[in-house]
Amino acid sequence: MRSARIQRDQGVGPLVLLLLLVGGHVVSGTESSDYTEAEVLPDSFPSAPAEPLPEFLLEPEDAFIVKNRPVQLRCRASPATQIYFKCNGEWVNQNDHITRESLDQITGLVVREVDISVSRTQVEELFGLEDYWCQCVAWSSAGTTKSNRAYVRIAYLRKNFEQEPLGREVRLEQEVLLQCRPPEGMPAAEVDWLKNEDVIDPSQDSNFLITIDHDLIIKQARLSDTANYTCVARNVVAKRRSSTATLIVYVSGGWSSWTEWSECNARCGRGWQRRTRSCTNPAPLNGGAFCEGPPVQRVTCTTLCPVDGGWTEWAKWSACGTECTHWRSRECQAPPPINGGKHCSGSMMESKNCTEGLCARNKKISIEHASHPLAPGMGVAVYTGLVVALLLSVIMVLCVGVLAYRRRCRHLHGDITDSSSALTAAFHPGNYKPPRQDNPHPLHPSAPPDLTATAGAFRGPLFSLQQGVNDSPHKIPMTTSPLLDPLPSLKIKVYNSSTLSSLELPADMCISDGEILSLKSVGTVGRDREYPSHTLSREPGLSTSATLGNLGGRLTIPNTGVSLLVPPGTIPQGKFYEMYLIINKWDKTTLPSEGSQTVLSPVVSCGPSGMLLNRPVVLTLPHCAQLDTPTPDWTLTLKTQTHQGAWEEVLTVGEETLSSPCYLQLEEECCHVLMEQLGTYGLVGQSCPPQPACKRLQLALFAPRAPCLSLDYSLRIYCIHDTPHALKEVLDLERSLGGVLLEDPKPLLFKDSYHNLRLSIHDIPHSHWRSKLLAKYQEIPFYHIWSGSQRPLHCTFSLERGSLAVSQLTCKICVRQVEGEGQIFQLLTDIQETLPPHSPLPSGGCCLPSSQVGPYAFRLPDSIRHKICASLDAPSARGCDWRLLARSLGFDRYLNYFATKPSPTGVLLDLWEACHQGDADLVSLATALEEMGKSEVLVVMTTDGDC
Repeated sequence: MRSARIQRDQGVGPLVLLLLLVGGHVVSGTESSDYTEAEVLPDSFPSAPAEPLPEFLLEPEDAFIVKNRPVQLRCRASPATQIYFKCNGEWVNQNDHITRESLDQITGLVVREVDISVSRTQVEELFGLEDYWCQCVAWSSAGTTKSNRAYVRIAYLRKNFEQEPLGREVRLEQEVLLQCRPPEGMPAAEVDWLKNEDVIDPSQDSNFLITIDHDLIIKQARLSDTANYTCVARNVVAKRRSSTATLIVYVSGGWSSWTEWSECNARCGRGWQRRTRSCTNPAPLNGGAFCEGPPVQRVTCTTLCPVDGGWTEWAKWSACGTECTHWRSRECQAPPPINGGKHCSGSMMESKNCTEGLCARNKKISIEHASHPLAPGMGVAVYTGLVVALLLSVIMVLCVGVLAYRRRCRHLHGDITDSSSALTAAFHPGNYKPPRQDNPHPLHPSAPPDLTATAGAFRGPLFSLQQGVNDSPHKIPMTTSPLLDPLPSLKIKVYNSSTLSSLELPADMCISDGEILSLKSVGTVGRDREYPSHTLSREPGLSTSATLGNLGGRLTIPNTGVSLLVPPGTIPQGKFYEMYLIINKWDKTTLPSEGSQTVLSPVVSCGPSGMLLNRPVVLTLPHCAQLDTPTPDWTLTLKTQTHQGAWEEVLTVGEETLSSPCYLQLEEECCHVLMEQLGTYGLVGQSCPPQPACKRLQLALFAPRAPCLSLDYSLRIYCIHDTPHALKEVLDLERSLGGVLLEDPKPLLFKDSYHNLRLSIHDIPHSHWRSKLLAKYQEIPFYHIWSGSQRPLHCTFSLERGSLAVSQLTCKICVRQVEGEGQIFQLLTDIQETLPPHSPLPSGGCCLPSSQVGPYAFRLPDSIRHKICASLDAPSARGCDWRLLARSLGFDRYLNYFATKPSPTGVLLDLWEACHQGDADLVSLATALEEMGKSEVLVVMTTDGDC
C-alpha cells in the first residue's frame, strides 16, 4: 500500500516530496490504523530547533531571447532541502535542472542554487495572451516559498521609425522642435540624439531638452546649432538610425545707418551726390533674406559756378594836385568775383601828369636859377649831400665786390663747377675734389635736401657740350679711359650760380644722351620745386625709386605686378625728380574698405606728391576680382588717401564724368590707372545685387624644411589674394619661418555669400600618424577673408608620428567654402628628404628691372609715336581717328577722358605701353592700325620699328 502510494505520487512529479515527514518516518493511512487506542502518547516529545521557511537569496529575472540564443534563469534559496522551477504552471523536468548545494558559513544552513535554460522554441510553442513565465519553488521542513515570476520574451527591433525628424530653416533665437518616434521593439528602444555625429547631452548644454516622447527641443536657436541632427534608437537586438535632418539657423539682413552725403561730383552746374548703406546690421547669414531696399541713394545737386571778377569803368580824373598829378580809380565789381572766381588783374588806380609838362619846365628853370651864387647857408647843405652820396657809392661798390667774390668761391668749391658741364656715360672729372672737411653742410640751411637714388654706373659714348654765355670757365675734362669705368655709387651735384638747390643723380641711372644734354638747365629744379621732399620707407622688395627727367621712364617692383609708367614729356624740360613707388604693408596702413566693401589690390604710394605733371602717368595695380562673368557683379571704386590719412573716393567704374580726375582700364588680373596727381591709391569693390561677387584666392601649402628631427609635424595652409604681391609676401614670411612650399598654389573662387572657409584633413595613416586636431575641421570666418583686414590668413594641422623612423606621410587636405567651391591637396611626401626650394614666379611678375629710364623703358620708339599721334589726333570725317584706335585696343569705355587731353592718341599709346609691359611687341598695335587703314603709319613702323 505504501509503495503504491509513492509510485502514484511519482507520477505527478516532485509532489512525492509533499508526504509528511514525522520523526524521519513516512506514515500512510493504513499504518495509522495500526495504532491502538490503548497506546497512549507521551505528554511531550524532545524539542528540536525549528527550521525557518526558505528565503530566496537570488530570484529569477526577466530575460530576452536575442536571435536564437537561449536564456539562463537562476535562483538561490536558504534553507532549502529541495528547489525546482515551474514554467507556465508546469514543473520543469528534473533532468533540465542544474542544482548546486553549499553550506552558509555563518548560519550553517543549507543553500541550494538551481539553473534552467529556456530556448526560443519553448517560448514560441506557448499559445495565448500571456507571456512565457517561470518561477522558483523552494522547500524546507517549515514549508514552501515561491519566487516572483520571471518573464521570458523574444527580443526584436523593427527597421522603420514611426516618425523621423525633418530638416528645416529657422530664424535666430526661435524655438525648434525635432520629433522622433522610434521603431517598435522588445524591449522598448532607448533614444539618443546626435548633432554632427556627436551625442547631445542636455546636462552639458541647457539649451537642449529631450522629452519623454523622445522629441528634441532647442529652446533658442543659435548660429552654432546649424548642424545635421540624427535620431538613434537602440535595444539589446540592434541599433537603428533615422534619416538626417539638417537644421539651418538663418539671420535676415538689416541695414546699417546711412553714410554722410558725398560731395557734389560736378564742380560747376548740375551733378549728383550719393550716400550708401550696407546690409551688415546684421549681415544675412545661412540663406537669410537680404535687406529690402536700395543700398545707394542719389540726389541731384547744383554747384554754383565760379564767376571771375571784372573791372568797372574808370572814374573821372581827380583835381590836379600839388605834385602836378591827378588820379582816377576803378573797382572789381562788374561782376564781383564769387564762388571762388578769380580776382581782377591789374591796378585799381591810375595817375598821370596833369600840367602837360609845365611842372618839368618850371623845374628846369629852377635849376638854371640854382647855378647862380648861393647864399652861405645853402652851400653847406649842398656839400653835405655830396659827401653822403659819395659814401653810399663806395659802400655799394664794396658790396658788389663781396658778392662777386662769394660767387666765384661757390664755383670753385662745388663738386661740379658748372650747371652746363657734361653729364654722360663714362665721364670722370680730372680735377674732381671732395667737399671740404671744415664745412660739412655747404648748402644754405633752408635749401631742400638732395634727392639720392641707387648707385650704379654710367655707360655710353662721350659728348662735348657747348659752353653757354654764362658758363663758368671751370670745365670738367672728360676721358674715355677704362681705368675709371665705372665709378660705383657716384653722386653728381649740379649747382646753378643763382640758386642753392642741388640734384644728385645715381651713377647707375640709364640716362639717354638727349636727356644728358638737357641737364644744362637742371639748376633750376630746386628753385621751381613746390613740393616737400619725401623720405622713402625702404622695405625690402616693396619699394623702388629712380631719378627721372623729361624723357620719362618706368618704375617696377619685381614679382608684385605693381609698376608706374612715366611717359616722355610728363616731367617739364630741364627738371629731374626722384620718383618712388611703395607697396604699403597691411599692418602699417588703414585699409580703404568700409561697410561691405572688400580690398581687391595692394595699397600703393607713388610720388613725390604734389609735383607738376604735363601729362598723365599710368599706375598698374594687380587685383583679385573675378570679372569673367556674363553679368556685372562688382561695383569697383578707386580710392586715394589724403594727407590726414582718410580715404576718399576718386571714381567708380562706369560712373565717370568729365570732372573725374582719373581713368581706370580694367583687365582680368590687373587694372591701369591714368592719373595726373601722385599719391596713395587702392582698389575696393562690393557685390552688385542680386548676384554675389567672387574674389580670386590662392591656397598655398607649406611644411617644415627637411629633415624633421621631432615627432611633431605641422602643415600650414594660407588663404591669400590671387595677386603676385600676396604670394610674394607669404613666400617671404615662410622663408623666415623655415617653411617650404610643397606644391604650386591652387586657385579658389570665394563668393560673397557669408559662408566660412572650411579646412579638413583626411586619410591619415593612423598606424603611423596621429592628428592633434580635436575637431573634425577648422574654419576661417567669412569676414576675415572678405574684408582683407587680416593678413596673411592660415590654418595649421598639427600631426604626430609614432616614431622617428616614420618618414612617409600621405594624406588629403580639403579646402572649400561652405556651399561653395573647393580644392583638394593630395599629399605624398618624405619628411626626411630635402626638397629644393619651390618658389613659383607669380603671373605678371616677370624678371623686369626695378627701374628703366629714358627710351629704354618704352617699346614704341619716339619717332613712331609722334607720327602715329600726328596721323590720328586730328578728327576725321570718316571716324578713322584716335576714337577708332581706342575701340580697336579696347580703351573705349569712357572716351571723354581722352578727348580732354591735348594729344588723345599719345595718352592711348601710353596706356597701351602699360597694358603690354614685358610682352609689348608691336604686332597688336600694327594690327589695329592695319584695320584702320593707316598704311602710311605701318610703313613707318616697318622701317623704324621692330615689328
